[in-house]
Amino acid sequence: MRRVLAASLLAMSTATGSLLAQQQNAPQGGAGVPGGLLVQDGRGGRGATAKPAAPAPRNERGRVLLQGANPGDKGVWLPGPGITGVPILDPAKVPFQPWARSVLEDRLKHEFEPHTRCKPSGLARAFQTPYGVEFVELPELQRIYIFDIGGPHTFKTIYMDGRSHPARFTPTAYGHSIGWWEGDTLVVDTTGFNERFWLDRKGLPHTELLRTVEKFTRVDRDTMRYEITVDDRGAYTEPWTTSVIFRWEANTELFEYVCQQANYAIGLMVGGYEYVDRSSPIVP
Repeated sequence: MRRVLAASLLAMSTATGSLLAQQQNAPQGGAGVPGGLLVQDGRGGRGATAKPAAPAPRNERGRVLLQGANPGDKGVWLPGPGITGVPILDPAKVPFQPWARSVLEDRLKHEFEPHTRCKPSGLARAFQTPYGVEFVELPELQRIYIFDIGGPHTFKTIYMDGRSHPARFTPTAYGHSIGWWEGDTLVVDTTGFNERFWLDRKGLPHTELLRTVEKFTRVDRDTMRYEITVDDRGAYTEPWTTSVIFRWEANTELFEYVCQQANYAIGLMVGGYEYVDRSSPIVP
């Protein structure tokens, strides 16, 4: 009996050691996936072997579509692994000005962000809201709208009619966006931001000097590459660029999301503080 038990324990130990070795030696990134992120496709789990994704849908002119192939082809874009739990770019690689680094450090500690108080979220933060985002293209208006489902009924408007940015505008969380196509990539140039949102979910700061260029490239039916270049001489010493992956969730569409003013997450409202001074122009 003892010999049988010892043999079983030895087999278990050997199997565990083999599994740990496989995990340690496993590749840490996927081919063509920025940042070494493995995209979970829902057909076998993280890093599992899966069938190749279908090609991206296209319109009658051959241009890639950011949503479904037809009005009945429903779906939303969800953030891929790695952009909800961590900053969109490793802070060690971000060219902070000293004050901006201090702001991020405080936000990482206390986590009281505007989104938890039903405030709109711009830029990368909009793509990190619950339940994903939907692109709505209206060719007759020459506009594209981006709706983030888990937000306070707000959306981003992208003007595709060749206009320039206005000389004067009222700063907003989404700014003023103009866009154009470069092959299969939608390029969006935005300025006119206010400072009342976080650039990403973990709290990267910005000022009203911020200008961004975002690129949305639908690689195939299930994958979209999102790249953002941040140019803000008020918060950073030089422009910086990062990219992440979105994944397509089929058979899902926009639904009503109620953001109630009294439905607070206390820990995200004041963090480690007992009181928060919200008179600062950099909120919070």
